[in-house]
Amino acid sequence: MSASTAAKDDLPLAGIRVLDLTNVLAGPFAGYQLALMGADVVKVEVPGAGDLARQLGASPELNRERLGASFLAQNAGKRSLTLNLKSAEGRQVMKRLIGDADVLVENFRPGVMDRLGFGWDELRDTNPGLVYCAVSGFGADGPLSDRPAYDQIIQGLSGMMDATGTQESGPLRAGFPIADVMGGVAAAFAIGSALVRRERTGRGSHLDVSMLETAITALGWGASNHLSAGVEPTRIGNENATAAPSGTFSTAQGMLNIAANKQEQYEILCHRIGSPELLDDPRFATRESRKANRVELREVIEEHLAKRTAADWEETLSAAGVPAARVLSVRDALELEQIDHRGLVRTLPFPGDEARELRVLGTGVHVDGASLGPDRSPPLLGEHTDQILQEAGFEQADIDALREAGAL
Repeated sequence: MSASTAAKDDLPLAGIRVLDLTNVLAGPFAGYQLALMGADVVKVEVPGAGDLARQLGASPELNRERLGASFLAQNAGKRSLTLNLKSAEGRQVMKRLIGDADVLVENFRPGVMDRLGFGWDELRDTNPGLVYCAVSGFGADGPLSDRPAYDQIIQGLSGMMDATGTQESGPLRAGFPIADVMGGVAAAFAIGSALVRRERTGRGSHLDVSMLETAITALGWGASNHLSAGVEPTRIGNENATAAPSGTFSTAQGMLNIAANKQEQYEILCHRIGSPELLDDPRFATRESRKANRVELREVIEEHLAKRTAADWEETLSAAGVPAARVLSVRDALELEQIDHRGLVRTLPFPGDEARELRVLGTGVHVDGASLGPDRSPPLLGEHTDQILQEAGFEQADIDALREAGAL
């Protein structure tokens, strides 16, 4: 790994305390981004159960240990506090923690925080400078606001699935939880922005993040073409609706993405594949004619690409200024020299077993030339409960009493 590592106390959010009441992915991903930026993220979990993601992932053994791969992926660098918010004692502890916090982020269904006694009015009274971020499927109000939602539901409702796939395949979901991740990114960005305003004015904020709306904003040209030009996106598989040749092509070995979106890139491509005569073919002379005849153009290009491997073509075309790259598996992508150089993948001791290693992702953002990664392993359930409560001023006898009362 060539990238330098940023010191935690020199990161943008150093000194910021976050109470993370979230579960599964969108909310925890937001909290993880804040932790990577230096915040002290306290994960508030249900005693005995914790985040549902502790039981989710590809390894049944890890799920049974409440260290599911889904949990390990976005909770490194956080501390875990167990707290029963259904008990009066637990709610009193929570109120005390809120008074010293900078941020509270949750992804309960709308109305749950109010029923627990921690609605926005109560939070603001307790801590006027608090940045409160609620992440939900549809937002805090509106006709769908009380519905449950997961990534798949949002992908379908947002138009993402309808724009993905081919006419033959029908709608397809993305092979990864893009709606959850986009919701988490939007929440982290909103929290960071609200902290800037608080620094300037002293005011807290109530942030209401809708996964559905965030997913729709991620459609890009798919939404803008409809809004501005009245044109609905169609499913065209791996093709790029805005240009040709721009898509995924077969080679002698492996698949190759080419994005010759500019005229000069197309001209270079024709010469590099050994087919300069394409430049004189009226079917492919202009951007619009190439789009109209993309099937025929693909056939000709793939005839030439069949002479060499995708890896060979990637080097040749990229060196000539034509955007081109292989289609890699997740394993191969993680092993790219570029990824190693940038320090994206971090190795940590496995929670509860320092003889084992755990590899997790940091962030693609570098700060002052340094890569960002978690400074500690994902927490065991309740691992830091006593420590956090002691920091909040509780005596050990008080903590023992709270535990005896079922509040922790």
